[in-house]
Amino acid sequence: MTRRRQIYEGKAKILYEGPEPGTLIQYFKDDATAFNAQKKGIINGKGVINNRISEHVFTLLAGIGIPTHFIKRLNMREQLVRQVEIVPIEVVVRNVVAGSLSKRLGIEEGTPLGRTILEYYYKDDALGDPMITDEHIACFGWASQEEMHEISDMAIRINDFMSGLFAAIGIRLVDFKLEFGRVWDNDYPRIILADEISPDGCRLWDMTSGEKLDKDRFRRDLGGEVEAYQEVARRLGLLPEEAEHEVLDLETHRKKRGK
Repeated sequence: MTRRRQIYEGKAKILYEGPEPGTLIQYFKDDATAFNAQKKGIINGKGVINNRISEHVFTLLAGIGIPTHFIKRLNMREQLVRQVEIVPIEVVVRNVVAGSLSKRLGIEEGTPLGRTILEYYYKDDALGDPMITDEHIACFGWASQEEMHEISDMAIRINDFMSGLFAAIGIRLVDFKLEFGRVWDNDYPRIILADEISPDGCRLWDMTSGEKLDKDRFRRDLGGEVEAYQEVARRLGLLPEEAEHEVLDLETHRKKRGK
């Protein structure tokens, strides 16, 4: 078996060289980190669930015209994706006050926002991903003004779609993180959605109980991380298929042992 060349390893994923030029294999890990990797742990099966959820959301977003790096899911933990030049900016979309916004401004967590807020953070783990403005982005050339217009327009469209998607299954999309990358059509750079969308990078609250169904359960030592991630997948209609396969696999194993 040919050993794959690792391109990059992040906190939650590993990127390997893809089978074709311009492609990568994105592997989802069970590793969990918080507070700029000061807190570390493992959420068993997280990578499998995040792979399925991200595949589902990216496929739906492509259906409404959002260009993405996603090509196809390869197996339980891996996706084939387009290789992009990552724009070094994390876009955080906020619909409800939570997390760092609550701490920074002293506003009670859970307060609805009168309008959606977009925040930008410079992608640098060593610096703690500091918050930045449009002026910083323009001054240091991290993205052009045209690219930032594309990014902000896509972020709002993605938020509108995802808010409805989750509301339909009784989940409030509180906030979430997006990353974008550049691909080239001839010599013209084009912005597309990259990375992943999963409970790792979204705050998802049950609309009735307010229960947290995301990585905040790990950040805040609430426990039940696996069950929360599974609940999101179940409501999206993604878990039954996996569960059915697991049951069939166990049944096959049982019959073989019985022979």
